Amino acid sequence: MFRFEEPAYLYLLFLVPLLVLFYLYSNYRRRKAIRRFGDPELMQQLMPAVSKYRPDVKFSLLVFAIALFSVLLARPQFGSKLETVKRKGVEVMIALDISNSMMAQDIQPTRLEKAKRLISRLVDGMENDKIGMIVFAGDAFTQLPITSDFISAKMFLETITPELVSKQGTAIGAAINLAARSFTPQEGVGKTIIVITDGENHEGGAVEAAKAAAEKGIQVNVLGIGMPEGAPIPIKGTNDFRRDREGNVVVTRLDEAMCQEIAKDGKGIYIRVDNTNSAQKAIEKEINKMAKTDVESKVYTDFNEQFQSVAWIILLLLLAELLILECKNPLFRNIHLFSNKK
Repeated sequence: MFRFEEPAYLYLLFLVPLLVLFYLYSNYRRRKAIRRFGDPELMQQLMPAVSKYRPDVKFSLLVFAIALFSVLLARPQFGSKLETVKRKGVEVMIALDISNSMMAQDIQPTRLEKAKRLISRLVDGMENDKIGMIVFAGDAFTQLPITSDFISAKMFLETITPELVSKQGTAIGAAINLAARSFTPQEGVGKTIIVITDGENHEGGAVEAAKAAAEKGIQVNVLGIGMPEGAPIPIKGTNDFRRDREGNVVVTRLDEAMCQEIAKDGKGIYIRVDNTNSAQKAIEKEINKMAKTDVESKVYTDFNEQFQSVAWIILLLLLAELLILECKNPLFRNIHLFSNKK
């Protein structure tokens, strides 16, 4: 595996085209100045020692050395082997409700956006744990298989929208069942499912799914997001709200009773998510109470620095640039004149 330890230095490569443009402009100004003094061919005869191509060669070597110097500063490395590393941690599966009701704005900026920010902060607080994500509405599917790659987890999180699931509803039971099947088979690792939902339009089977997960040693925690008094559901791209068949504005309300029942049978806790960060702190505390055992992760180890090779190439380029004279070699010029006399 190849990587750069300090990739920010690669931005120095943007200097290369600027240097080339400056050099071309300087040559243009020089040729223009020469033409003001006289005919270019005549001037070349008057300056036989001046080489036409050597300055270009010297500049090319110098620019190439500068480009490689930015690569040198970025510290190129090769991973020599892939190892299985054991670290203390837990496995967390997030089941996120992305039904249309999650677009309500009783939690700012929306229920869904608040949930995504909460998940992002949870990921930031993880070190040796593993995380996976499931999204659900009327159906449930895996958005991110369980992983220790937290950067990918946050990238996948950004792409979550209600459009990912076309069938509307709140299939909490299906999401819990899918999450329970998504953990690694490793024994003795603390495993938890965090369901984030408003609980509305519940389709049944959630309590049974939570109970089945708990029997397998998987804790089911529920974060209820929204307010009991509810809020209308905005229609994307308009200033209107969703309405029922009679034309009345639909008001979506947090079903706390259902959320609490799921958490109880899942041997977990229920927390209401409001406009503060209290829910995040509470769920982090609950995760930290879980037994943290060795979680296996495959990582590249023993990255070997490759800057020495780059440094030698730079040194050779600079040495060549130094040895190449802008003027023609006098020795070769005398040999050429001697041959002409013959």
